[in-house]
Amino acid sequence: MAPKFSEPSVKRKVHHNDGSRAKKAKTITGPKHKKVEPKASESDGATFSDSDDGGAALKQGKTANGQAAGKALEKGLLSLPAHAKQKQLAQERKAAKPLADEVQRTKKLWERLRRKSHVPKEERQQLVDELFSIITGRIKDFVLKHDAVRAVQTAIKYSTPVQRKQIAKELQGAYAQLAESRYAKFLIGKLLVQNDTEIRDIIIPEFYGKIRKLINHSEASWILDDIYRGAATKEQKAHMLREWYGPEFALFKSGNKGEVTADLSKILAEEPSKRSTVLKYLCDMTNNLIQKKMTGFTMLHDAMLQYFLNLKPDSEELKEFVEVVKGDENGDLLKNMAFTKSGARLACLLLAHGSAKDRKQILKTYKDTFQLMSGDPHGHMILLAAYDLIDDTVLTSKSIFPEILGKAEDLDPGNITFMANDPNARIVSLYLFEGQSKSLFPSSHADDLELLSELHEIRKTTSKKDAEVRRKELVASMSPQMLAAVAAFGKELAATSFGCQFIADILLSSVGDKTAALEAVAATAAGEPNPALPEDADPPYPPPPHLSLTPHGGKLYKTLIAGGRFDRETGTVKRIEPPLNFADILYPVIKDHIMQWALGPSSFTVLGLLEAPDFSSKKELLKLLKSEKKTLERAATAAETTAEGVKPKSKNKDNGSKSKSGGNQGARLLLEKLQA
Repeated sequence: MAPKFSEPSVKRKVHHNDGSRAKKAKTITGPKHKKVEPKASESDGATFSDSDDGGAALKQGKTANGQAAGKALEKGLLSLPAHAKQKQLAQERKAAKPLADEVQRTKKLWERLRRKSHVPKEERQQLVDELFSIITGRIKDFVLKHDAVRAVQTAIKYSTPVQRKQIAKELQGAYAQLAESRYAKFLIGKLLVQNDTEIRDIIIPEFYGKIRKLINHSEASWILDDIYRGAATKEQKAHMLREWYGPEFALFKSGNKGEVTADLSKILAEEPSKRSTVLKYLCDMTNNLIQKKMTGFTMLHDAMLQYFLNLKPDSEELKEFVEVVKGDENGDLLKNMAFTKSGARLACLLLAHGSAKDRKQILKTYKDTFQLMSGDPHGHMILLAAYDLIDDTVLTSKSIFPEILGKAEDLDPGNITFMANDPNARIVSLYLFEGQSKSLFPSSHADDLELLSELHEIRKTTSKKDAEVRRKELVASMSPQMLAAVAAFGKELAATSFGCQFIADILLSSVGDKTAALEAVAATAAGEPNPALPEDADPPYPPPPHLSLTPHGGKLYKTLIAGGRFDRETGTVKRIEPPLNFADILYPVIKDHIMQWALGPSSFTVLGLLEAPDFSSKKELLKLLKSEKKTLERAATAAETTAEGVKPKSKNKDNGSKSKSGGNQGARLLLEKLQA
């Protein structure tokens, strides 16, 4: 059987038998000794006046014994040489320490070198050479001194690759000790940040066999996890993670052809007799860190995932593991897990295997973190898992949507543009509308699709609601904020390619009144497509191109005019119901400049107006185009040019093949429409 996790400890307040709380004893916080000078008696009239010298009369009072004031003055005078003697003694002791003069000199060099902008290049090189002449051969003596290690870090900063390797080799055998030092641990990071493979292979193997000790050390744990996450190779990570399974796994390799693996399922498949021992050792290490509130380590999350994947579904061990994760005080464990790959996957699997109560509690833990998670490469997957796994769609919508989007009446433009353009956040905002499309999940997010496939397989036995019903309910809850965002910030969203895709997906897949949003999008097409830049323009830079001149802008208008998405299987556009009727909304806005649209990059937008079945001004547009038929013919047969008027070079010049005919393809198709 797998070992049991212990519940996180809870601090309790001490109570007396009578029900009252124990009170701390009051302490006096004032000065410990306060001398009160008694008032001088009026009969003691011994006074001194310097009025004869022109000064004011001074009063001199006596103390209780008549001599206290004099003694205080004498004591103050005597303390000056005593302090000077103490200072001299401290300096002598400091000078008696090993390498005292060298440390003092390195500190002066560091003080000069750290002011980078104030030191000429030639002088800096001289200072670095002098610094190396002092520390070479004695680096181990310097790095363990808190005031001298900074000078060594500066030497590494300005060192050559050869000098860095020299330092790394000189410190060989001491890296585990340096990792435990409050100051010297940063030197390890300075050496590894240069991405030198030789230095990396010198440093990291020194931690083998010491992982359990170092991961529990208050100083070494952080640099160790940084090395594991950012510097170690796949094989080195496997070496480090295997030590979580037991001391013996740090001493020998496993797998075929001597390969080192940290996959616990493979290890247990080769040695099933060690299952209970390995799981107990792994349980103890992970539980120890959870109890200490040291829950932010990537290595810990990798180990927890390995433990979870090797527990049997619906077993008592798995239920106890879930309770420990949920019971962590303040939810720091779950929040930290959201921002690592293994941690996010584990959180998704907990949602998939958990009960309705478990899912609710996990979702509650992430409150006030959803916005940050939506833009994280790993955290956004937990939000997608919540969409696909939690049957209570009211809970999901009330917990997530107001935080990542804001309320419909109080939207933040910065937040909306972030959700539309960030590579991860846009998946969170459009997943319910677009599904697992390639445009939403590029090859860089292939792991997301694999995890979603795994979750969908699990939910067949753990979720009761139909997946499509769940999606439609969430879309209905999300639509008001999304439509309000397009209506309020249509111009800002349409400025980017991702923003245009955001607009198209919302208008095609949302539910509710879309009139305001459609009008806002049509307003982005207002104005002359090719305005002349005034001579006195301030600043003297060209304005951003008109949206009709951009590829993403033309595609947006064409898609909305078509009123649906193109289906490759049937070769037709599947129009949505109720229809958008965007052609009638857009045409009055661009009517005055329609010929510039027909002759420019967005000529297909005009073609889309003629092909739209719900366009009411089709006859008017045909009449206008016929009157400019010769202009269309010239555009259709003209040499191909770019938006700047420069003829592009042919890509097929070298192989002798004929390039495609020039001219405006949209204008050519418009002529065919006129002749039909």
